[in-house]
Amino acid sequence: MTVCIKLFSCFFIKDKKLFIFKRKIFFSFKIISVIKVFFNNSCKVCKLEIDHYKKTPNSEIEWIDITNNVEAEQLTKKTPAQLLRRLHVVDKGEVIEGAKAFLVLWSKMPKYYWLYKLLSFKPLFIIFHTVYEGFAYFLFLKNKKQSL
Repeated sequence: MTVCIKLFSCFFIKDKKLFIFKRKIFFSFKIISVIKVFFNNSCKVCKLEIDHYKKTPNSEIEWIDITNNVEAEQLTKKTPAQLLRRLHVVDKGEVIEGAKAFLVLWSKMPKYYWLYKLLSFKPLFIIFHTVYEGFAYFLFLKNKKQSL
């Protein structure tokens, strides 16, 4: 978003002619949108990964544990089982899940931005999505008893 502000008018005289022009200053603002990341803190693998991400402070990311969290269910409009099944992110009011949620998360983290760019490439995203779904399903089966 660019905001243009008229600051002042200037004039000068050259060869007995009066030149008037207006100076404008442009400001560029980055609109920061905070994403909400919904993760399963009772899953050891999930917790390990999210704790690693949390080590890098980022005001654009809000971390929300889904374990016995009714508010998380209401915000995402998902059941506890659906929340356990995949990582979820709410970005600009849209609920994003699975591999795409990781891309949104990594896009907000300078340290992992390269991974976002790499895996956004469609052929690599398809492979990433397939591997993620298999791994996420395994973790879901492993952890659903302790969390539901």
